[in-house]
Amino acid sequence: MPLRWDPLLLRAFARELHTRLAGARVRALRLDGGTRRMTLLLREATLDWPLHPTQGVPRLLPPAEPTASDLPLPGRLRAVRAEPDERILILEILPTRGRGARDLVVELLGNQWDALVVERPSGTIRHVLVRRGGGARPAQVGAAYAPPAPSVREGVTEPISLARWRALLEPVPPGQRARALVAAVAWTSPVNAAAFLESAPDPEAALDRGHALWSELSSGRAEPSPVLLEGHRGAQPYPWPLPGQRAEPVPSLVEAFRILAEREPGAHEAPASALLPPELVSRLEAALDAELRRATRIRAELDALEDERSLRSRADLLLARFHEVPRGAARATLVGLDGEEVTLDLDPALSVQDNASALYDRAVRVARARERLPGLLRQVERRCHSLEALRDRASAGETDAEEIRAALPAREAPRGRPEVGEALPYRSFRSSGGLEIRVGRGARLNDELTFRHARPGDVWLHARHAAGAHVVLRWEGPGNPPARDLGEAAVLAALHSKARTSGLVPVDWTLRKHVRKPRGSPPGSVVPDRVKTLFVRPDPRLLERLSAEQASD
Repeated sequence: MPLRWDPLLLRAFARELHTRLAGARVRALRLDGGTRRMTLLLREATLDWPLHPTQGVPRLLPPAEPTASDLPLPGRLRAVRAEPDERILILEILPTRGRGARDLVVELLGNQWDALVVERPSGTIRHVLVRRGGGARPAQVGAAYAPPAPSVREGVTEPISLARWRALLEPVPPGQRARALVAAVAWTSPVNAAAFLESAPDPEAALDRGHALWSELSSGRAEPSPVLLEGHRGAQPYPWPLPGQRAEPVPSLVEAFRILAEREPGAHEAPASALLPPELVSRLEAALDAELRRATRIRAELDALEDERSLRSRADLLLARFHEVPRGAARATLVGLDGEEVTLDLDPALSVQDNASALYDRAVRVARARERLPGLLRQVERRCHSLEALRDRASAGETDAEEIRAALPAREAPRGRPEVGEALPYRSFRSSGGLEIRVGRGARLNDELTFRHARPGDVWLHARHAAGAHVVLRWEGPGNPPARDLGEAAVLAALHSKARTSGLVPVDWTLRKHVRKPRGSPPGSVVPDRVKTLFVRPDPRLLERLSAEQASD
């Protein structure tokens, strides 16, 4: 059965990690969104933690060497702590080379377990395991981290008196007290509620004993005595034995998690979504990804809209002073009605009146788009939220195949295969300067593009710390390619990566001859040297513009 985290267990685990690891040197962080696994690489140890509700057994392993795809995170682990009466663990990392402090935040909330690297003091999210868009708490690179609202249960920081304890529980029928206790009293959970409500011939004595036990455990002063609780749901690590439950003593919680992972491997290997057809789960992920991209395009289109009032005023100025504009002019500087000079770009093939008419037409289109796009964006965002909720329920095993099929768009009829020729491992685009840009079609084909369809002097690009396509800008040198062409290739690399919805994406680039593939590395995994970095905005309008001009080799 899934491991059940409650505030007392998480607080005790945080303290144990702090005792073992405080002061350890942090080397790198590995975030695998596909398997929802977080691995923190320390010089002294490795913290490996699958962050899925059905797989969430953390393990402390021997130290391991970082790989080229891991996120460098040089620093020292200052502290490990848990938020009071919450399921949030925070690992505070101090820098070693003058950068800002960072928190590695592990959230074990509901079915949306996640890990985020948050920069301090700005609160900006720098890395995230599972991206979530929209809502009050988006989990996206570049967004501000918003912690959950703090617990409002009684007894978070101040003890509850025996009189108050009785007042909360005595009016509640015995069969409903566990639910009432968990709803109202801090540090309680379905794991320990029965222990705080131990039955006895004298009900008042039972309440008194439950209050005494709660006071001892919630105070944080009780010395841990780790055990593996045995129940109908399977083994459960816990900081203390609980009355009424069988318990096996263990040396530490870390050891309890190790035993649990080895004793019940099947319970922690596959998510509940494995019970669904894999093709259906992939379609759900693809549908959500498509809606997120659509929302990004609409937001970009809204942000890029011109001011319709400015367009109309420029058209008015053209008509009022048309006699001052030379025939065939591509630009004209006129004195506006307010006495300020205004420079207008014109189509020299059109008359002044037609240029003014074109401005009026643009103003009308902008006004219509400004009226239409917000409603369309709200519709797409609702669709995103619906698909995200369905995906999370699928991951938790709370839905079935029929519900997912009903929520997915109808499938298009399969397209015929090309009659002749072999599909290339890349898509081709033409930059504004006329250079060819090749974008890989997947991990295996990324390797083929980089090592079989690129010259040594070509420019190789890839979004940093994000899964995505290899991109090759064809270049015969000497020197670096033009900045505009290089920037467009970098935008394509960002758009064809998991960071496509971020506001600003770092894209690494180097010459193809400086890219190597280690022996035995997985498809698409390479090691670039002599890397430089561009920061670009993944504007989908560039993709649409360059797609219209397919490049040829």
